[in-house]
Amino acid sequence: MLDIAEELNRWVEQGRDFAVATVVAVGGSAPRQPGAALAVDADGTAIGSVSGGCVEGAVYELCRQALEDGETVLERFGYSDEDAFAVGLTCGGVIDILVTPVRAADPARPVVATALAAAARGEAAAVARVVRGPAELMGRALVVGGGDDDDRAGSRGGSHEAAHAGGFGGHPELDRTVAAEARAFLDAGRTGTLEIGEQGSRCGAPLTLLIESSVPPPRMIVFGAIDFASALVRIGKFLGYRVTVCDAREVFATRTRFPEADEIVVEWPHRYLERTAVDARTVLCVLTHDAKFDVPLLKLALRLPVAYVGAMGSRRTHLDRNRRLREVGVTDLELARLRSPIGLDLGARTPEETALSIAAEIVANRRGGSGAALTGAHTPIHHDTTSAGAPAGRIGSVA
Repeated sequence: MLDIAEELNRWVEQGRDFAVATVVAVGGSAPRQPGAALAVDADGTAIGSVSGGCVEGAVYELCRQALEDGETVLERFGYSDEDAFAVGLTCGGVIDILVTPVRAADPARPVVATALAAAARGEAAAVARVVRGPAELMGRALVVGGGDDDDRAGSRGGSHEAAHAGGFGGHPELDRTVAAEARAFLDAGRTGTLEIGEQGSRCGAPLTLLIESSVPPPRMIVFGAIDFASALVRIGKFLGYRVTVCDAREVFATRTRFPEADEIVVEWPHRYLERTAVDARTVLCVLTHDAKFDVPLLKLALRLPVAYVGAMGSRRTHLDRNRRLREVGVTDLELARLRSPIGLDLGARTPEETALSIAAEIVANRRGGSGAALTGAHTPIHHDTTSAGAPAGRIGSVA
């Protein structure tokens, strides 16, 4: 649901009633991941997607029905060998869809509205909804926000209760437990299901919740204001990154050359990297291929807990750069993190092709792909990186 937060937030502000269908769980080769959503308003307008087309029509009708009767329902769609023309996923996967009405009279509407507004502003938020459980809990929701570092540490350590809005109707222990779990999901940028006891403990009747997280877009920092950087900025924005261009040369690092960048910084690259915020989703693309910029920058970058560090240059440049990095104390273990020459082997020539090559490597690194052709291969098309704690931007997205 939070993957279409901007549009849904506008619907809330306009006072529209709507129903939202959210992917809860997937199995096999499903096209969308948990958190992907399709919403339908009272006029029949639809936004979003839960399957890339396979079951959209059936889900649309479920949303229309939910708007009429106000009931939250859980529906499973899968492929049927017995009836190839039945509503299902022709790709062979299985998806569970939670359909929830969000009408003016529904108790969860203010809670959902809070989560949508935060996500639409680019703020961190997580919303929990009951997928399986007692009828009186279906349709209710609880939301937690980003908070500060002290709040995060407190909620994980148990010395403070995680602040939240909404809840599950007179079950304070359940509210506290779900709020703490939602905070943990939010800290990891994860979306998925959680099974706990009905009263908030690990025992008792099982209760299944969907917890969706929306975190600010991941960062892509491009060092080197060259023509290849311009193409990489465009594809970085397309992939959902917040893109910064950094170069020490003021004449090249301009808004005219990089109109789509979120931020342009004129500063020595390593000095900027020393002071800017990065995290486990950040990707660093070093396109300067100039030792006076590259060496101090990569010495720092390879010691930061970021998702990806790539550097442009020929194989000869790569070997020379590695030698220089070893001379300033970079270890072989640290060098093993460096993607150089940057990108996958696509035979790229133009800046746009090269940017595609770099982006493909970033996606493969993020999702656990091999970069090999799918034709003739026996590897999965969709890799499950949830258990590895793979970071994401907007859920379902990107990040």
